[in-house]
Amino acid sequence: MEESKTEKILLERFGGSPLLTLHQVAQILLRSPEGLRITISGNSYLAEQLNSCKLKIGRRIYFKLTSIAQLIDEAE
Repeated sequence: MEESKTEKILLERFGGSPLLTLHQVAQILLRSPEGLRITISGNSYLAEQLNSCKLKIGRRIYFKLTSIAQLIDEAE
């Protein structure tokens, strides 16, 4: 599958990693990390979409870059 323009921009911006931290996603969405945590714990449409992008490794929470890019592209 071909990378979208948004995905390429995010890969360049965050060093090519396929996973993003909560802080990085908060930065992309122009929210504070604490505000993003509150959003994720809610029952809104955005919370459902973000939770589907979420990946837990141990105690850490990461988000799939391709899924976040797709979420941004669909919102436009």
